[in-house]
Amino acid sequence: MNTANFPWLTTIILLPIAASLLIPFLPDKDGKTVRWYSLVVGLIDFALIVWTFYSQYDFTNPNLQLVESYPWVPQLDLNWSVGVDGLSMPLVILTGFITTLAMLAAWPVTLKPRLFYFLMLAMYGGQIAVFAVQDLLLFFLVWELELIPVYLLLAIWGGKKRQYAATKFILYTAGGSLFILVAALTMAFYGNTVTFDMRAIAAKDYALNFQLWVYAAFLIAYAVKLPIFPLHTWLPDAHGEATAPVHMLLAGILLKMGGYALIRMNAGMLPDAHAYFAPVLVILGVVNIIYAALTSFAQRNLKRKIAYSSISHMGFVVIGIASFTDLGLNGAILQMISHGMIGASLFFLVGATYDRTHTLMLDEMGGVGQKMRKMFAMWTTCAMASLALPGMSGFVAELMVFVGFANSDAYSPTFKIIIVFLMAVGVILTPIYLLSMLREIFYGPENKELVSHEALIDAEPREVFIIACLLVPIIGIGLYPKILTQVYDATTIQLTERLRDSVPTLVSQEVPTLSFRAPAISNK
Repeated sequence: MNTANFPWLTTIILLPIAASLLIPFLPDKDGKTVRWYSLVVGLIDFALIVWTFYSQYDFTNPNLQLVESYPWVPQLDLNWSVGVDGLSMPLVILTGFITTLAMLAAWPVTLKPRLFYFLMLAMYGGQIAVFAVQDLLLFFLVWELELIPVYLLLAIWGGKKRQYAATKFILYTAGGSLFILVAALTMAFYGNTVTFDMRAIAAKDYALNFQLWVYAAFLIAYAVKLPIFPLHTWLPDAHGEATAPVHMLLAGILLKMGGYALIRMNAGMLPDAHAYFAPVLVILGVVNIIYAALTSFAQRNLKRKIAYSSISHMGFVVIGIASFTDLGLNGAILQMISHGMIGASLFFLVGATYDRTHTLMLDEMGGVGQKMRKMFAMWTTCAMASLALPGMSGFVAELMVFVGFANSDAYSPTFKIIIVFLMAVGVILTPIYLLSMLREIFYGPENKELVSHEALIDAEPREVFIIACLLVPIIGIGLYPKILTQVYDATTIQLTERLRDSVPTLVSQEVPTLSFRAPAISNK
């Protein structure tokens, strides 16, 4: 078999979806067969992703690879078109990794296990499709279809306010999706040709005013998903009611869809408009960092505290996208990957802690570290990763965004000083609220009422294994970030060159060179 012509991406996307359709026919009474079946399917698909990446992906090629295109609805020029490059390949790997671990994290689920794992496998394929499809109308369809499993996972397996959280999630995200549809149709019908192919759409010559309106429409949709203030309020409610595996998918993958689409469509397809909106993105990113960090201080609910921490960390992604430097954009992508793993680890630990204490209120905890030493060690390590401790992936990602933006020649020195100062304030706030959270959960005297009613059993091997799987790449990337950045470096350099071409004042300037910067953009 000629592996170069094999439909790798189509197989990776459709395998978990097809496997989910077999779940209703599996002989199973207590859910054990279904969960083992789903885990094996997840592992097989993840192994297929890794094999495809290892054998078929070329680091040095900045263009789309593994391209497949099959006519679907020729009358609408709708094609099953998929492909990956440096922007999408790391996120495809992240999706397979986090979703497989989430299915292992879902081991205790006993309510309607067939439906639960059916939705998990359907999401598996749908999430990968969002990062791989190269047809704009198809992108909208998979973006929408991916919302249905999340809504059901929240509405059926969530907490006491699950219906409210699920309804709010679907209203925000589906409402934002309408802007994607309008913008996609407008771009497809612009000019003399009608096409939904993303590369053909990006090659069209759009008027500036047209770009600005379409950019704004896309920005609203992706600001909901990322999320960016003030369209973020669905996320704390969703996290407040979700179960541990759904937490992992929300924090680890769904938020990254907004960042990916912002790079792929807003920056990649509308570079001239990006030059006008970039200062707005920088300001919104800083607001995300400071506002969410301060709000996290005030939260007494553990889930909501971590949720606002996620919103704060995603602010660095927004600033990196708007930096007009290779280093800043590389940092934004690295932050998405890093936070995907760190956020998944923290929310998994929240769920594991709740299973033992049956409370999420910090005031009702205290001293539990005396009986749960493994949990305490895992919480401490993951919290250190979240506060960007050197040697962890979060530190490298945030440093790249800092340095990339500080050395950008797209902004005035005064503006850069103010933004860098505010970013530094956000970095300082993060360890304060995370360390105080650890103190309230694990230190001090035991809550006698909690101990008398709940059995504070330490972490079991399955939980230790999940956290270890997440910490290995977190620490590995922190110690040697090139293992990840080389995957997308060629693509980000090419994209940054195009973005700088959209700003006349930048074309004639050399990017200042630092010893640890990405290669400087050459003059045009």
